[in-house]
Amino acid sequence: MSNRPIDVIIFGATGYTGRLVAEYFYATHGVDGPVKWALAGRNLGKLEAIRDSWANAAALPLVMADAEQPASLRDMAAATRVMISTAGPFSLYGSDLVAACAELGTDYVDLCGEIPWIAQMIDRHQATAHASGARLVFSCGFDSVPFDLGVWFTQQLALQQFGQYAPRVRARMRNMQGVLSGGTFASVGAVEAAAATDPALAEVLSNPFAYTPGFKGVEQPDGQTPHVDELTGSWVGPFIMSTINTKAVHRTNYLQGHPWGEGFQYDEMLMLPAAPSSDDAPSLAGFSYNEGGHPQPGQGPTQAEIDAGFYDVVFYAELGEGRVVMASVSCDEDPGYLSTSKMLSESALALAFDVNREQTPGGCWTPAAALNSALIARLSANAGVRFVPGV
Repeated sequence: MSNRPIDVIIFGATGYTGRLVAEYFYATHGVDGPVKWALAGRNLGKLEAIRDSWANAAALPLVMADAEQPASLRDMAAATRVMISTAGPFSLYGSDLVAACAELGTDYVDLCGEIPWIAQMIDRHQATAHASGARLVFSCGFDSVPFDLGVWFTQQLALQQFGQYAPRVRARMRNMQGVLSGGTFASVGAVEAAAATDPALAEVLSNPFAYTPGFKGVEQPDGQTPHVDELTGSWVGPFIMSTINTKAVHRTNYLQGHPWGEGFQYDEMLMLPAAPSSDDAPSLAGFSYNEGGHPQPGQGPTQAEIDAGFYDVVFYAELGEGRVVMASVSCDEDPGYLSTSKMLSESALALAFDVNREQTPGGCWTPAAALNSALIARLSANAGVRFVPGV
């Protein structure tokens, strides 16, 4: 792929998150720098409007591609080393692009949190991607980078401190503020609609090992029932993203050959200031939204809402006999959009420039299994994400 003219293409650049990714690339790499990148979408006028809003950007390539025209997706995938996709809902618009990348050996990252679709993509394309060399890395945004990398980071600390990995890790969302966008609502709606028509999908949603075909580990801790957590000393309750992230973490362990053990246990919960009541249920998610009506795809939080965003996650690796290793992952930026756009961008760049194919060959990957220390270094240096031993 070294002879391909573009290093990274941002597909879906006219959407809310896609535009943030594009702006991050422009701010950090310009147009004439060593990183060759392009904007892609189905509406040339909107792509030109984005490019024209930037100074000295006339030379930036624009690529016309439509999720409903597979030939255009193949042409786009053939032109780049790495594809960034922000064009969801992925179950509706993402499958043909993944298929094209898998077949043509094009690396791929997205911000998808649509569990049944990711499980389907793994089943369909693992063998093809392995043969072609395409590295397909799903969930490279707030789903699931801070959590997947956070567990990996904490496990490395456990290994350094005690010479072994922990058989159980707890993630606790200590504090966060974020806002959901129209694209997120659309993706959630697509998953719910699919599950309603196919009962088997409900089982996929509830199965923590949905991304580990052929392997089912031990029963996992209950992350849905509020209780007092003896490690944090606080009440904890359900965290909206735990269903997504736990699957990624278990696939990371699976892809690495189960270094954390086949009996590894993992759960995520939201730390609460007090015992929750039934009236608190909508706030347990950690995200806010306008209950009077949600935004439409392409719309997202206001600049003031983005500026107010942040997140802080604590990880507890338990090794038995009272031995606990702690670490935190935090960022002073909106989790779902501003921080996500940077995590997604740096994931693509890590694939393009940092991670060799001996370390990460073709296949369907998680962020931590594929990118681990390389992505941690990039996020620490460029994206304001802090990986800190202790709490």
